[in-house]
Amino acid sequence: MYPIRKAKEIAKEQELDLVEISPNANPPVCKIIDYKKFLYEQKKREKALKAKQAKVVIKEIRFGPQTDDHDYEFKKRHAEKFLKDGAKLKAYVFFKGRSIVYKDQGEILLLRLAQELEDLGKVEQMPKLEGKRMTMFIAPKTGKK
Repeated sequence: MYPIRKAKEIAKEQELDLVEISPNANPPVCKIIDYKKFLYEQKKREKALKAKQAKVVIKEIRFGPQTDDHDYEFKKRHAEKFLKDGAKLKAYVFFKGRSIVYKDQGEILLLRLAQELEDLGKVEQMPKLEGKRMTMFIAPKTGKK
């Protein structure tokens, strides 16, 4: 522990910087380090932490309220692939014009999809009507990558 003046002299002799680490402590805590190197290593640590974060991928599948069985099966196979790859799935039924009268058919379609995919993923949000879209989210089950 040196007084601030002595610490500044020592830092100047070593051609380093005196950096205040904890200003709220009594007395304030300082370190003699190369400040540019300190910043560089701090950025490097932050970048490494950011790289380790999992990026959430959301894949979308669009249905009509009266999608027939063949199209449904085709889209269901895509949904299975997305969930196996670890992506979240956003399945929605888009109602055009007066097809909004078939919202019960759209909900049945989405619930059927959720039921058939329950071994691969779990429903995050049940079918919900927002404007002309009825949306449902399915997240992959953990450990299924």
